[in-house]
Amino acid sequence: MPQSPDSLTNPVPAALHGRLHAFGAVRGGAVRFDAEVSPFAGLPPTPSGDDWADLAALCEPGSPAVLVRPGDGPPDLPPGWSLVHPFPGVQMEGSGLQTEPDEHAVELGPDDRAEMAGLAARTRPGPWLERTAELGRYLGIRHDGRLVAMAGERMRLGPEGAGGACEISAVCTDEEWRGKGLAARLVRAVAAGIVARGELPVLHASAVNEGAIRLYRRMGFTITREMRFDMVQAPVTG
Repeated sequence: MPQSPDSLTNPVPAALHGRLHAFGAVRGGAVRFDAEVSPFAGLPPTPSGDDWADLAALCEPGSPAVLVRPGDGPPDLPPGWSLVHPFPGVQMEGSGLQTEPDEHAVELGPDDRAEMAGLAARTRPGPWLERTAELGRYLGIRHDGRLVAMAGERMRLGPEGAGGACEISAVCTDEEWRGKGLAARLVRAVAAGIVARGELPVLHASAVNEGAIRLYRRMGFTITREMRFDMVQAPVTG
């Protein structure tokens, strides 16, 4: 299942120039998701001064954004920008993943948004904002009616169907339900829907979260590249 190199190595521009264009803004070489959807922003692989100026124009003065890019170190920031929080990550692809629908997983919709936000707030699987759930399909597992685990789709990369890829995200389980395999079940179930469209499941993890990386490797994911998710602050102007 061949992928466009740019769609995986520079996922935020790939998503916002492509299937998720309605969820963000593009200015020159810079892109940024809408603030209530995701903090992610992107630039060309070797950004120019004009690219950084375009990104600043997409941000509120002095506001933070998470710059997603391949690499093994923080970005070389131009004057006026500052590094708020360095964050190394890895990208993993699931061509070796055994996908499987889960009969106990339920599809989550608008009526579940408050519970989804609450679970994300308790477990902190990554950025979760007011409209994050609009990005794709989310599945959850309930116990006695309460949502105790979920996973879903975030960035959609490349074309829809064959040749495309889709990121699995928001993989989280309430603390009292961890160790029961719920996260792995949901990842396989979400991936089953992605593969059914002919797309490649991918995901991102913190480079220092060795437990999560071991789990994903056991499931059939492989690390494809180092990634950065550095929080940067736009220049203060005016």
